[in-house]
Formats: sequence, structure tokens, C-alpha cells
Amino acid sequence: MTKTKTKIQRSDREWRELLTEEEFRVGVKEGTERPFTPGSFNDEKRKGLFHCKGCDTVLWSSEHKFESGTGWPSFWQPASPDAVATKTDFKMIIPRTECHCATCGLHQGHVFKDGPPPTGERWCINGIVLDFRPSE
Repeated sequence: MTKTKTKIQRSDREWRELLTEEEFRVGVKEGTERPFTPGSFNDEKRKGLFHCKGCDTVLWSSEHKFESGTGWPSFWQPASPDAVATKTDFKMIIPRTECHCATCGLHQGHVFKDGPPPTGERWCINGIVLDFRPSE
């Protein structure tokens, strides 16, 4: 028997009760936080896991984090293959691949094909929609 992941759906009103205005703008309305935003986890060097602020799902691991120089936390892969979903984003002139939490749909950022080995991917993530839990 295959275990199906539970999907969480919330109205804008429910999201606004859970998130700050900036978290709502970035996570629900698919915005982008400014690069090098203090507290965005760009400079986080400790070992640990990054959880979705919308549903507490583990999305990213410090084991996959790298310094991209872009001003956003960057990872070369999600914590697990089914943690993050993608779709094509047509908001800019050139289509990009947008990523969301696969459980609750909270917008995480974008994935690009200019990252380090072994995947060659750079998952450029808005830290404002994450909670970090250091390993003990």
C-alpha cells in the first residue's frame, strides 16, 4: 500500500492568520524577498533542517546547502524528492521553474540549472517562508 501525502489547502484569510504580511506576500502571492535579507538563513552555517513555515514539512537540509553568492539560501536538492513541487513561472520574460512546498503549496522560490555537482541545480529559496531547526 502506498502512503499518500496529505495536502493542506488554506484560504487567504487562513494564511493571513498564520503568516506575517511579508510572509504572505512571498509565500502565498508568490513574491520574492530582497536578497541578503537579515534572518533569511542565507548566512546559516549550522547543521540542521529547514521546515516549511506553512505546514512544518521538512523541505531542505543543511547537507545540501551551498553559498551561491545570490543573497538567498541555495540548495543543490530538496531534502527528499517528494518534498517540493515545481511549475513553470511566466511572470518574467523568460520562463522559470518555480518551486512550492508539495504539502501546503507555499511558494519557496525558483530552481535554476547553474548549481554545483552532483545535481547542477540551484534551488534559490526565500528564507522568510522557512523555519530552521539545528541538529542537536
